[in-house]
Amino acid sequence: MPIRPSLRPPSLNHFRDFQRGGIQRLENAALVASDRGARMVVSTLRAEMAAAGLGRLGNAITSTSDLRRSGRVHRRGAEGFSASGIVHLRTENERTVGAIISYTEGAEITPRGPWLWIASDDLQKRVKGNFRMTPARYRAGGYESKIGPLVQIPGRHPGEALLIVRNVTTRMAGRANPRRLPASGRVRAGRALQEQFVAFIGIRRTSRRARVNPRAILAWARSNLPFLIRQALGK
Repeated sequence: MPIRPSLRPPSLNHFRDFQRGGIQRLENAALVASDRGARMVVSTLRAEMAAAGLGRLGNAITSTSDLRRSGRVHRRGAEGFSASGIVHLRTENERTVGAIISYTEGAEITPRGPWLWIASDDLQKRVKGNFRMTPARYRAGGYESKIGPLVQIPGRHPGEALLIVRNVTTRMAGRANPRRLPASGRVRAGRALQEQFVAFIGIRRTSRRARVNPRAILAWARSNLPFLIRQALGK
């Protein structure tokens, strides 16, 4: 009996199933990798901002991703797709947003009025609510009665002005703790008289240099995406 071999090509359905399975694995890996990449950016940004002396300012930065939002990729035609990780600010507070922009991009700070007033080292830098001490907050906080009224005089250098308080006593050791000279004119033990106590120094403008480079951190995270995808594929 003659043997007549016959060959049948595999069904296209099997190939399509294999193709769909492979694409789905890649999609899932891309979702996981983009999510991990976004988390890496946030953790690195926060660590670098803390190391740069910016305290907890980095906590205003967070991330999300297609994996966390929908668990699905974005389709691009029949077989193309994209998966994203997004780094963003969790707040719209103007002070916080402005500080982050300044410390990541640098900034030229100019006052709304003629002078930008900076509290001297002998005057407390912060007031209630952790706000920066300013002449307006000095007056509103009752410091004119505790220390004395502010008087503007020319500064020691060109483009500089001073806000002083006349006849103030300060501690001779430790923090200055400025106080108005008693009506008796007597200076208490352990304190010294300053005829002109410098409360604020006024300048026309100042520059704030960038301390953290988010673009470099983003580029580093992108360069790690192939590794993160291989890791997600289990390779």
